[in-house]
Amino acid sequence: MLDLHGDPIALTAALVDIPSESRHEKRIADEIETALREQTAGFEIVRNGDAVLARTDFGRPSRVLLAGHIDTVPAADNLPSRLADGVLHGCGTSDMKAGDAVFLHLAATVAEPAHDITLVMYDCEEIEASANGLGRIERELPEWLAADVAILGEPSGGLIEAGCQGTLRVIVRATGTRAHSARSWLGDNAIHKLSDVLARLRSYQARSVDIDGCVYREGLSAVRIDGGVAGNVIPDAASVTVNFRFAPDRSVEQAYAHVREVFDRLDVTIELTDAAAGALPGLTRPAAAALVEAAGGQVRAKYGWTDVSRFAALGIPAVNYGPGDPNLAHRVDESVDVAQITAVTDMLRRYLIG
Repeated sequence: MLDLHGDPIALTAALVDIPSESRHEKRIADEIETALREQTAGFEIVRNGDAVLARTDFGRPSRVLLAGHIDTVPAADNLPSRLADGVLHGCGTSDMKAGDAVFLHLAATVAEPAHDITLVMYDCEEIEASANGLGRIERELPEWLAADVAILGEPSGGLIEAGCQGTLRVIVRATGTRAHSARSWLGDNAIHKLSDVLARLRSYQARSVDIDGCVYREGLSAVRIDGGVAGNVIPDAASVTVNFRFAPDRSVEQAYAHVREVFDRLDVTIELTDAAAGALPGLTRPAAAALVEAAGGQVRAKYGWTDVSRFAALGIPAVNYGPGDPNLAHRVDESVDVAQITAVTDMLRRYLIG
């Protein structure tokens, strides 16, 4: 059985050694559920698919939600775990079984928390959003996600990463007239029309926004170009896919309007293909401010999109805080510095005890 009372470093290794690729989390969910039922006190525990939820009801004035996904990307000959020179190697060590281990250990060992605690260990985070276990819980057990602050154990280098950027993608299309390239003057080259689009992207001045002391830097980037049918044909269609990473003070609608403004008066069409709202940090709210204080003010903006956005949509301030380097996630050489596991555990213990 998983030992929730032991060293969270050893617990991390034990979790890593249970393969749990997305859609195959039943075994690890079974073991987590069994350990919580036998090694914790004061928690109501329920199972939702391959997610395990636990919460206290001590009547504390605030509630802290600790959320971690238990799935990983497919292993790449990097199991079982291996500890060497203070670094734990293996699939899921950083993303995010080290964070899971910290949360499970604290649930079992913090006997008198200053806040009520909700623990959510969920499935299918690493695949399409429609399968995300947290989304399923929001639909089926929404009362379990009520909290004053949510902490996701995503790898953040042991620093609090607050909120997250929003993201959207558009396809910018140009059309022309097809012709033989030997008689190019008879055609209208659609690829050439994209040069104005690329020029605007090249000269774009990204905005930086300070929200609750976290600076979010936006970015507008071409990520794909398509066009051309043959080496001797003037193309009559071409497109560039553009990704906009925007600060959470913009809504999706505002971000899309801004992108359209950037390409205003060009001979192109713009199609929105994908979008997800960002998350405001909400660090001025009492429970979140207390977390920042416990962390010694070590807070930075989250670049990229995470499930904190789901909590922000519910009006709950949320942060990413966990051991591990996010740059190592999903890599063959994925690993976590075990000193970060200890440091994150100690900080969250201080915060939960108050």
